[in-house]
Amino acid sequence: MLDTTPLTAAVERFADRLRAAPQSRLQRGAAADGLALARELSSRAQRLEVQRRQGAGAAVRVMPDAGIFAVADQLAVAGNDLALELRTASSVELDEAVKLVEAAEAGSGL
Repeated sequence: MLDTTPLTAAVERFADRLRAAPQSRLQRGAAADGLALARELSSRAQRLEVQRRQGAGAAVRVMPDAGIFAVADQLAVAGNDLALELRTASSVELDEAVKLVEAAEAGSGL
């Protein structure tokens, strides 16, 4: 089983920065960046779950836009869901997810 601590730590760090960001910064794009990342992490988690269950290729559900003040929580949930699925995946997938989160945080301007 993989240790997914690097992913959960990166997700929590970005989510905390989103929670602490002023409304103006969220409106200028930080919330949109966070939501895009949350949607990507959620999609990856859903695809891994389908693979693990060896199920048919069910359609991936898109995380809804719940507003700029909810995006940090959406990111945290999606990141934790992905971390659970990655425990039995390859370390390459885990490394990719961590890099994705770190790049999104760096590009968010927070």
